[in-house]
Amino acid sequence: MIDFSIRELECFMAVAEELSFTRAARRLRLSQPPLSRHVQALEGKLGTALFQRSPRNVSLTAAGRAFLADTKGTLTQLQRACDSAKRVGRGETLRLSIGFVSAVLDPSLISLLQRYRAGHLDVQLTLHDSPPADQLRALVEGRLDGGFVGATPEKRTSDLVLIPWGREPLLAFLPPGHRLSKSRSVKVADLSRESFVSVSPESAPCFAAQIQRLCCDAGFRPKVVHEAIRGQAVAVMVAAGVGIAILPASLARNCGESIVTLPISDPRASVTYVFAHREGQLVEPLLGFVKELRRCSAPKPGR
Repeated sequence: MIDFSIRELECFMAVAEELSFTRAARRLRLSQPPLSRHVQALEGKLGTALFQRSPRNVSLTAAGRAFLADTKGTLTQLQRACDSAKRVGRGETLRLSIGFVSAVLDPSLISLLQRYRAGHLDVQLTLHDSPPADQLRALVEGRLDGGFVGATPEKRTSDLVLIPWGREPLLAFLPPGHRLSKSRSVKVADLSRESFVSVSPESAPCFAAQIQRLCCDAGFRPKVVHEAIRGQAVAVMVAAGVGIAILPASLARNCGESIVTLPISDPRASVTYVFAHREGQLVEPLLGFVKELRRCSAPKPGR
């Protein structure tokens, strides 16, 4: 039978992670004597020492390492259980897990999430900032109910439903002083001799494929010298002079004068964003979310 307290376990975990009674006490906002008493009480109940103590060092014993391995995550699970009980007590009985890509989290999408939350107080809405590839895997595996997965996949996955919700132009991102920086616009072919930085295909396969296709249609394959898992990081690399990039216009919002952005004179130089969910999954609470999405977010040119 378990006969130790949550406080004793909390003190043990803090010391085990900090390997210092002083730092653990500071972390828990306790003085050191009561922290030591809680740990000693736990060791007494278990009948074994969990730490080796010396004036300068604290280390886990073999028993301590085993206890840590088997109890790791217990406090988090207890907190989740408490939060769950509180939500049920408030009437929140349904859960909805939605993924998104932070690069495309614009005011209209935030407004959609706020309206849904205000109109569905019985739903616990959780949001997960994840790259598109991670979202698609989580959808297939059932770890997400839906996801704003970014660019439209080239090949439609049979078990996923894709709902367009937004569209925006693609721009050429150039470092200041670039040979084309004074131009009013560029053609994709104008970039054929440039070194590119891009979002990695492993992170955003659909968007990466779209950029490859734009360049190939203009008669060249882009010379990619560096990749990143997020568009924001690609923009930073452009500002640092690593290369140029083709990115959604919204990524220019926080770049200021550190980057030059130019329109691309190609009608195909735009990206359509989609929301994805599994086929046959459209029941509450996802049904209500999709209805709200369809009502307010039909794709708009120039987004």
